[in-house]
Order: sequence, then C-alpha cells, then structure tokens
Amino acid sequence: MDRTALFEAQRPRLKRLAYRMLGSVAEAEDAVQDAWLRWTHAPQDVADPAAWLVRAATRLCIDRLRAAKAARAAYRGPWLPEPLIEPLDADPVERAEDVSVAFLLALERLSPLERAVFLLHDVFDEDYAAVAETLDRSEPAVRQLAARARAHVQEARPRFSIRPDKAAELAAAFMAAAATADVAQLSALLAEDAVMVTDGGGKRKAALRVLVGREDIIRLLQGLRWRGGVPEVERIELARINGAPGVVLRLAGGDPETVSFETDADGRISAIYEVRNPDKLGHVAMR
Repeated sequence: MDRTALFEAQRPRLKRLAYRMLGSVAEAEDAVQDAWLRWTHAPQDVADPAAWLVRAATRLCIDRLRAAKAARAAYRGPWLPEPLIEPLDADPVERAEDVSVAFLLALERLSPLERAVFLLHDVFDEDYAAVAETLDRSEPAVRQLAARARAHVQEARPRFSIRPDKAAELAAAFMAAAATADVAQLSALLAEDAVMVTDGGGKRKAALRVLVGREDIIRLLQGLRWRGGVPEVERIELARINGAPGVVLRLAGGDPETVSFETDADGRISAIYEVRNPDKLGHVAMR
C-alpha cells in the first residue's frame, strides 16, 4: 500500500481523535493535515504506520491546546465545542457518549496530557504501553494520568437516550415554546435542574454565564421576548448535534446557529447548548 493510501485509511480515526482533543471541527481538520505533512517526511521503513500517525496527531493536538491556553482563558462567556452535526435520520457515525457536549466540556477541565491519555486509552482502546510511547512518558505515569482524568469525566457521559422521533418532537416543542416564552409549555418541557449554555464568543449576543435551573432559563427567555431580542428564524432543520437531538437554525440575515439538548430519565430537557459564535459555525450547512 502506498503512503497516501496508508494515510487515508487512518484519516477518519485521526479526525475523531483530534476533534475530541480540540473540540473544534476546523482545528481537527488542520491537525490532521499537519499530520499528513509530517507523514510525507517520515522514514520509508515505519514499522507501524497507524501508530506513527496517531502519535503524530496526538502530539500536534497537545501543542495546539497549549498554544490556545491563553485564548481559552480570555474567552468571553461560556465556551462550547464546535457542533458536530449529523442528519437526525441517519445512522450515527460517532458514539453519542464520546462526543456529547457534557463529555467534551469535562475534557476541557483536563490538562492536555490527561486528555490525551484518557482518550487514547479509554476511548480509542490503546494499551498503556502504546500510550506511554506516544507521549514519551513512563507507563506508571500514564496510568496515573488516566486515573486522574477518569475521575473527572466518569459522570459526564449521557446516561439517557430517547428515540429519534421523540427527540425531534422535543426539539420542535422547545423551539416553539421558546419563541413565544410560553411559561406553561417551557415548565413542562424543562427539568427543574436544567442548565442552558449559550456561546457567542463575544461575536454575537449570548448569556455571559451558565443559566442554572428551569426558572432561570424561563426568565431569560421571557426577558428576550419582552425586549424584542428573540431573533427571527427563517428556517429550522432537525439534526443530531454531538450525538444528541438538536436543531440547526438559519436566522434572518443568513446567520446560522445550533441548539442541542440532553434529557433526563423522565424525558425532560436537562441541558440546552446553543452555539452562536460565527467562528464555530463556518462548517454548518443546511440541506
């Protein structure tokens, strides 16, 4: 197999790893492209091309995370990952628990090394010896990093799921109730301890704190309605966003945004994630 074919065979795995490391579709694609450039200059006698490429992509992602540390610290308002969008009626490409917004936010709390160890071992099934070689660390050190990371993220994976048709109904019902600030309907749809995170990145209007609790969310929606701050929506498309039900919106003027939901055991909305930052929506297209 030639070098290009060897790389292309690994590209999907490298992209999945890079997206989980970086929380960005665009940055993941750039990291994979950088790995390709390194691969073109690699020795001809690489014994295990797949391992070589994983090692290169992981190290590139760690470098990007370290370089972005100051920018992340100065980010205006809550940070959300770039939305990973799949058609709601298609078979999912990604495992929902490994790309959920809650899971990716938990990864954000880890150091770059902890994140790499956890993903390589717990998500991509690399053994500790291979992870240690990738990160140029001892195996005991890698095991310690994995245990520390696991303690932070073990509760972050979604525990409840609903059928696609029910998910579509829930998403549509919430968007309709939010547009009119229908208190009764919102109260019925939202869990009492629901949270709402809106990411405008300082580029578009968004709440500058995480909204916690049903009443807090309803007050915000009422306030937006009263001030005329609810944007006019020209088109709505149901989608799977980071493995969860959601919608892609096209606003008046052409700006897109995404809204995704997580649910509790009772089928109520337990989390709402709204991405409005245009820098994170360049890859978003509506059918």
